[in-house]
Amino acid sequence: MSGRDQVLAKVRAALQTAERGAGPDGPRPVPAPGRRTRPDAWDADELADRFAERVDDYRATVVRTGPDGVGAAVAAALADLDPGTVAAPAGLPAAWRPDDALDGSVLRTAELPAVSAVVTACRLAIAETGTIVLDHADDQGPRRLTLVPDRHVCVVRTEQIVDDVDDAFAAMSPADHGPPGPGTPPLTFVSGPSATSDIELQRVEGVHGPRTLVVIVVGPG
Repeated sequence: MSGRDQVLAKVRAALQTAERGAGPDGPRPVPAPGRRTRPDAWDADELADRFAERVDDYRATVVRTGPDGVGAAVAAALADLDPGTVAAPAGLPAAWRPDDALDGSVLRTAELPAVSAVVTACRLAIAETGTIVLDHADDQGPRRLTLVPDRHVCVVRTEQIVDDVDDAFAAMSPADHGPPGPGTPPLTFVSGPSATSDIELQRVEGVHGPRTLVVIVVGPG
């Protein structure tokens, strides 16, 4: 018998043993896949704190503010670009939108390298991984808008922050966009500024996306 045959024989024997069960009381129950033990509901402040901590770990900038301070926070995040070209999607709330921002929803790909920064909202955020999820609705603009400019300023409301990736996909149920298909919008998961390592393992930022990420976390008034 060859070595291959011996290995296959052991696999078959193990499978048969598993089917019959190894205990005196018959087949052993197969444990159902489960998630880690956690509270039924997380406190919104705790989620926001954990999300901000994770985002900071990625070398992104975190700004905490209330609803009335978003416009000022956005302006502060863009102040050092003056002069600079800023774009924002058409659906971004007017109070968050810089006065001179271009309509990023209609910019062509060839025009985006001239844009210094983009300001968007998000679909939701994940506390456990410090990730922002974009589904490119009207307040976020097309995917190219958040991948080409060198700076991304993203506004996250605390009620949009979920605990982990499982919760994120549960929140983005098929009912939101219909069944997957050609018309299903893309999802973009952003965990910190774009970064990679060169051949000498030196960190290089901004190669595949924005070099700078500013996350404005908006808490209740």
